[in-house]
Amino acid sequence: MSDSTPDAAADAAAATVLVLDAPYPAPPPRLGSLTGRARILHADADTLAEQLPLADVLLVWDFLSDAVRDAWPGEGPRPRWVHTASAGVDRLMCPELAASDTVVTNARGVFDQPIAEYVAALVLAMAKDLPHTLRLQGERTWRHRESQRVARTRACVVGSGPIGHAIVRTLKALGIITALVGRKAQHGVHGTEELDRLMARADWVICAAPLTDATRGMFDGRRFGMMQPSARFINIGRGALVVEDDLAAALANRWIAGAALDVFEHEPLPADSPLWTAPGLIVSPHMSGDTVGWRDELGAQFVELYEEWAAGRPLSNVVDKKRGYVPGH
Repeated sequence: MSDSTPDAAADAAAATVLVLDAPYPAPPPRLGSLTGRARILHADADTLAEQLPLADVLLVWDFLSDAVRDAWPGEGPRPRWVHTASAGVDRLMCPELAASDTVVTNARGVFDQPIAEYVAALVLAMAKDLPHTLRLQGERTWRHRESQRVARTRACVVGSGPIGHAIVRTLKALGIITALVGRKAQHGVHGTEELDRLMARADWVICAAPLTDATRGMFDGRRFGMMQPSARFINIGRGALVVEDDLAAALANRWIAGAALDVFEHEPLPADSPLWTAPGLIVSPHMSGDTVGWRDELGAQFVELYEEWAAGRPLSNVVDKKRGYVPGH
């Protein structure tokens, strides 16, 4: 059943919303405004499969879990609408969900500017050699050095969704010359066929692409090898977009000057991962979009979408389940 049919509005008063809770200490979503208007159930990875048939709506609050992908192919009816409190949908998508009539929405819009600010902070930190400055401070060592100007350097931003556009706007404010690369060429966006050429000229290569079959492993040894020796790489998209062993080798061999990763193929990053000690690499624990109050914003966004669904209006942020992202850029 489509989210925009009259039946959706008629059933909304009696709708059951199932929340896939995030592990402690993450707080549950604030859904108090739905009291008396919807039945709220809670599940974890162990109980999701048995409760899915009871739900009209599924809120994936634990967006780092594979539980939806594992439970969806089971028996019984399935929710008509799934919302994930994340920009990416790769952790929940499976062939059965992709082929179903269930509408999937994401948290598009919540993380754009926080991630753009984080990317700008990483660019400035690497250009101004701040990690080295902090290490020297810890050693009580006074060592004067020159740092790099970022104005008039070049950035290649890969991923032309709202996050990529926000990164471009923020870097332009620093005087950085930017090129935005998307799946296909359009106004202000280069197509993927130009990626190699733009990367080869860039001082900063920034990955903000969604994880799909077409983008998995797109940053590999070949692409790191074509970057300038003075260039830096930043990934705030998804870990599996990068062949991590190839990046570690590129840094060890000085093919590129540095990198920063906020996302990894396996999270938390294992203690024995060579990435922890890769020269010139900044490691952060998937935090680029998580600013103070971000969970409240996610909860408020879900309530706004629920209002659309309850009124029988077309939902915002609808994901193209075949492509794996919200079309429009």
